[in-house]
Amino acid sequence: MSNKRIRKIVIVGGGTAGWMAASAIAHVLKNNYADITLIESQAIGTVGVGEATIPQIVNFQTMLGLDENEFVARTNATFKLGIEFVNWSSQGSRYIHPFGSYGIEMEGIAFHHFWLKQRNLQRAKGARVTPLSDYCLQAVAAKRNLFMRPVQAPNSPLEKIAYAFQFDALLYAQYLREIAESKGVKRIEGRVVDTHLNSENGYIEKLTLDNGQEIDGDLFVDCSGFRGLLIEEALETGYEEWTHWLPCDRAVAVPCESVGDPEPYTRSTAHQAGWQWRIPLQHRIGNGHVFSSPYMSDEEATKILMQNIDGKPLADPRILKFVTGRRRKFWNKNCVAIGLAAGFMEPLESTSIHLAQSAIAKLLAFFPQEEIKPVDVDMFNAMTVTEYEQIRDFLILHYHQTQRTDSDFWNDVRTMEIPNNLTQRMELYRETGRIFRQNDELFTDTSWLAVMDGQELDTSAYHPVVDAMGEDELLARLNNIRDVVMNSADVMPTHRKFIDDNCKASQHAS
Repeated sequence: MSNKRIRKIVIVGGGTAGWMAASAIAHVLKNNYADITLIESQAIGTVGVGEATIPQIVNFQTMLGLDENEFVARTNATFKLGIEFVNWSSQGSRYIHPFGSYGIEMEGIAFHHFWLKQRNLQRAKGARVTPLSDYCLQAVAAKRNLFMRPVQAPNSPLEKIAYAFQFDALLYAQYLREIAESKGVKRIEGRVVDTHLNSENGYIEKLTLDNGQEIDGDLFVDCSGFRGLLIEEALETGYEEWTHWLPCDRAVAVPCESVGDPEPYTRSTAHQAGWQWRIPLQHRIGNGHVFSSPYMSDEEATKILMQNIDGKPLADPRILKFVTGRRRKFWNKNCVAIGLAAGFMEPLESTSIHLAQSAIAKLLAFFPQEEIKPVDVDMFNAMTVTEYEQIRDFLILHYHQTQRTDSDFWNDVRTMEIPNNLTQRMELYRETGRIFRQNDELFTDTSWLAVMDGQELDTSAYHPVVDAMGEDELLARLNNIRDVVMNSADVMPTHRKFIDDNCKASQHAS
């Protein structure tokens, strides 16, 4: 083996991102390839709120070979079929962004074009418009508090039930720590007080801990959170701020007691200057109010949150501060930033853990054979920049496409200038009804459709091929698809029953 290959990998920071990185890298590289050390300090707190995820996390769990029922029970998790948005388009509005597709493609054309024509016909007759959500099993099941994993059922939506999880982030980190340590990862308790750089190439050579111990390495993974201990404080990488598009810069978080059965979805409720998350776990509910400090004080935001939680609070509310944006480089010299150290996107679409997962996957894909090559680093950074910007634009859509005029906050985000790419997407849908996924981006055309329609971005246009189908046939086909979805939901158990039968948490879990 070459003397130049990566032999020592040092991960700074535990939490979800750190232990995800440690467990995945150890699993892929195997015990004898490189020494993997994770440094974390119990004195440095983590965000530790209930975390909501998107379906890609299932791939991560599968890659690690985790037993899903054990994972769910160990982390007090629940299942998630989508996100409900309340009061976003207007006061009293409500829609679901589901993790499943709408209907089926017909005549080589996306289903929603046929639905758009049906909607035009129903509007013209003054009839009730059949909502788009009626054609998606996940949306229907979420509303009815149902859940099951996909089963073998030919030509049925029950075969393709995409889902994610809602879990306790602290318990998840503990669970992954056990897995990582079983794969040979060494954990060191300590706080990094100094970072030593090579005087010639600027690479990180070693770290000094608060007890005087020195840790050297070849590749460093910064999972130190917002601080960016290595990527920013040591390497001065720089940060691109996006608060002119996404002005929320704080959150107040508090858990509360559960009230009733846990729903298989996360809820986002828009308020005067931001929004409130609600993440139901098996043992409690995670709550938080994301808000913009120029428009609202910490005290007012906290009051709104505490007035809108379901049960008795289980802790004092905590204020978290952040700046939406990204590092100018995610991989700089021999340091890769993962998680909050890489950037921050508010958790409106539950992308935080996915961005950590994606960074880990790219790091492993571009893992150096010998010395770190600039071509790998440049490609890693370019791909990650694109990913962040595409997610950013999707989040901006939620704020910008609104009819709310009840506060300065909503007036400002509704009338602000937005990125050109987002403007083009919105105009394309408004004028033609078309939505196209760009370059394998995270959010599919189904996701864009769910939010565009839910936020009342209206269009009367649809693909011209739809007119080749007679009106009677069109309505009959759509009614049949809706019936199949409803009948499929009828065979699903409740979310609570599925958990109780398969993956109920221990009474002692906390």
